[in-house]
Amino acid sequence: MKKFIKVSLVYKLSLNLILGNFGALYSILPVKAADKVILKYSILRESVCISELSTLAKTGEVSSTLNSYLKIANKQPEDLRRILNQNVDVDPIFLSKILKSFAGDFVLAQVGQVIHTPSRRANRESLRGALITSALSNRNIQVIEILENYPTSEIHVDGDRLADIYQQIDAIVSHIPHLPF
Repeated sequence: MKKFIKVSLVYKLSLNLILGNFGALYSILPVKAADKVILKYSILRESVCISELSTLAKTGEVSSTLNSYLKIANKQPEDLRRILNQNVDVDPIFLSKILKSFAGDFVLAQVGQVIHTPSRRANRESLRGALITSALSNRNIQVIEILENYPTSEIHVDGDRLADIYQQIDAIVSHIPHLPF
């Protein structure tokens, strides 16, 4: 019973990542854009179409499939829509320099263990490209743009590694002094 509870908890955590917790993730144009996000946890595999997320972000309309996942993850469509559309103003050149730095490369490598290409190759480059491409169009980034600009047809999320990587990144971020803005 404990194993089922643990599997259920990590599965929900993984769905939450797909359905709106990319906000913590903040040089080239992609050849193709992502069509779907694939969640893998143990033997489970679920997918969410990027077009369904885009429709929600733009119009507020929720597909039946996405609505089912939102219920499982205990999320409201309005909350996900707000997260997908949240703007982060950023200079694309500055972002590119940061993401190519040692610290940026480290964060991309850690996140790339959880969010990766189908082949698990060029994860850092794919994340970096999606972020920079998103910033180039209007000097800001939205989560939905990152998903739409991911340069492979699928974005894979490894639920087995999600909690571990989140804890590692959280530990690093908690040691960075907060700068007043």
